[in-house]
Amino acid sequence: MKSIDELLEQYELARGNICPGQLLGIRMAVLGCLLVGVEDPRGADREKLIVWVEIDRWLADAVEAVTGARLGKRTLKFLDYGKLAATFLNVNTGEAVRIVALESSRRLADQRHPEIESKYVRQMSAYREATDEELFAVGFAEVQLTEMDAPGHPRSRVTCAHCSEGVNDGREVREDDGRTLCRPCAFALVNSPIRNSSLASGMMTSVF
Repeated sequence: MKSIDELLEQYELARGNICPGQLLGIRMAVLGCLLVGVEDPRGADREKLIVWVEIDRWLADAVEAVTGARLGKRTLKFLDYGKLAATFLNVNTGEAVRIVALESSRRLADQRHPEIESKYVRQMSAYREATDEELFAVGFAEVQLTEMDAPGHPRSRVTCAHCSEGVNDGREVREDDGRTLCRPCAFALVNSPIRNSSLASGMMTSVF
């Protein structure tokens, strides 16, 4: 595993200026890998690790940068919980840990470096110096990775009886009447930010 400084330099070169939150995310990803015995996640150990992130913010970017886990490879999973937390699984050993950023870590910068005027510099300094115990809570987790959630080619594909769109990897819903539906059609996701005619009439209107 590269040092925090090396990872920060690599992250900045690839993605531009780094913020304190991204530093916190990088430290979380490094800790998660080490705790489940993944020392080289982007190299020799790249087939061992799967990570679930619980927020769609910089934490996901930091985890991807450190571990190489990606949504497209099915090694990075997204849980829309709005929490600064991630679960790291070593698929070879079954070991898994869930790490969450402590709310108290937000106050560390002001407590540790009140003499520094810049909030950015205070936070960057604090997140570099703090121990893992000061920043994170860690718990062992039980993860059951099914075949339908594993990396690799799709295990199944069916067609929704309502909208006629394809559904991969067992995400369909089997109705009591025997019909197979996609989740948006089955659950009438009226609160979804994406609405189209497939939810209402079973047909997609072309925009081209």
